[in-house]
Amino acid sequence: MAPIAQQTQWIDALAQADLVRLGKVSAIELLEAAVERIESINPKLNAINIMWFDHAREIAKEIDSQKSPDQSMPFRGVPFVLKDLSAAYAGQHMSNGNIALKNANYISTQNTELVNRFIRAGLVTLGRGNSPEFGSVPTTEPLAWGATHNPYDLSRTSGGSSGGCAAAVAAGLVPIAHASDGGGSIRIPASCCGLVGLKVSQGRISAAPFADESNLSVQFAVTRTVRDCAALLDATQGPGVGDRVIAPAPKQAYAKEVGAHVESLRIGILDHHPAGGTIDAECHDGVHAAAKLLESLGHQVEFSWPMALEDPDSSRRFSALWSTNMSVAREGLSLMLGREATIDDIELVNWTMMEFAKHTSATAYALAVNATTMYRRNIAQWWADGWDILVTPTVARLPLKLGSIANDPQHPMRPMDVAGDFVPFTPPFNTSGQPAISLPLHWTTAGLPVGIQFVAAYGREDVLFRLASQLETAQPWAHHRPTFAQSL
Repeated sequence: MAPIAQQTQWIDALAQADLVRLGKVSAIELLEAAVERIESINPKLNAINIMWFDHAREIAKEIDSQKSPDQSMPFRGVPFVLKDLSAAYAGQHMSNGNIALKNANYISTQNTELVNRFIRAGLVTLGRGNSPEFGSVPTTEPLAWGATHNPYDLSRTSGGSSGGCAAAVAAGLVPIAHASDGGGSIRIPASCCGLVGLKVSQGRISAAPFADESNLSVQFAVTRTVRDCAALLDATQGPGVGDRVIAPAPKQAYAKEVGAHVESLRIGILDHHPAGGTIDAECHDGVHAAAKLLESLGHQVEFSWPMALEDPDSSRRFSALWSTNMSVAREGLSLMLGREATIDDIELVNWTMMEFAKHTSATAYALAVNATTMYRRNIAQWWADGWDILVTPTVARLPLKLGSIANDPQHPMRPMDVAGDFVPFTPPFNTSGQPAISLPLHWTTAGLPVGIQFVAAYGREDVLFRLASQLETAQPWAHHRPTFAQSL
């Protein structure tokens, strides 16, 4: 690789923006370095499935042409990737991981509000990261585009549904990338790929103009450092026109929480599967190691967790809402295609969920919504009773082998069964709307990352940033880099 491509591969987004701000490199040089890495590494990784390098060059040159650089751009000139799911970018292709949209070469006609905020922050979007169809499963292996490989073990999943973006950041193709999370889809790939993955509070970032903020999913990003995560949230947080759910405004910039004093926190530990299943020993051990680290930093650590997490009906209620989301996705697909979507257009597991939702009554759906409201209150009560943070494994298994979550004509819902076993710790906090962050605090002897999840009370991203920064300083992870990505 050329010197700039090598020199910028492992520095974070803010450091890259500083190079542009100080005139040490131009935005177009940063972009070309990213393009060189992508052309070298992506063929083995399949992380970025849609590319628009020429458009990105126009944006980078425009940034470089500014005689008085816009100081409000914290990520000025930084190469960036959007997830191939819902993040509409005017004039560019988006497939939502669906083969019919891929073949139709669907072109977005407008930007989402979040995409506009990414642009205003100075990010130079060069393409899209691979996503499973409609983001429905926690692995990135869509029939439309093929599997994304984990940079730390090419035979394993990079997680999902933001697996393409996570793999791109973990392999050093770009320093930061968009992600979204409806059941763990930021935190799961962050865990699999050794990244920082924050699921923000519901209503923290506007999903305008398309999504309903009362839904399960939130939009944000995956990063390598806590400071990038905080600065990007400063640049993107806040309501949009017509939002129904709006998180309380932060007391100060999130960037100021990084490195700030951390008071002694009351922290609960959950080290086992809440529904009685098994978890991998490395996931269990990672939580215990995190507990010891937290104690050494002066925090009060006890084995405690919200008992509502053990509710045996919670997964069924989540599935009812998830299936309805798939049904809504089918209607959206039909609109985008300009015709009614058929079974030939959609992967089997998603079609099966769509058909289930189609035959579910409005009353049954309303009852599921009412039940999740009570579940949310029961979960949140634990924090109201005086706890600050809950610590869990992010996932219950090491990154699965590719092909573990695959469509099965004999058992159409088997992928969801495997998914439920893999990720029991993340969906509850989509239902509760609370912020949760996965940090790469544990690594196996074979070099696989094991994410640890930290959950705060609703609206308290500030607490998560202070604690995450403290942990990043106490037990740094920046030296972990996938070997194969360094050798090309």
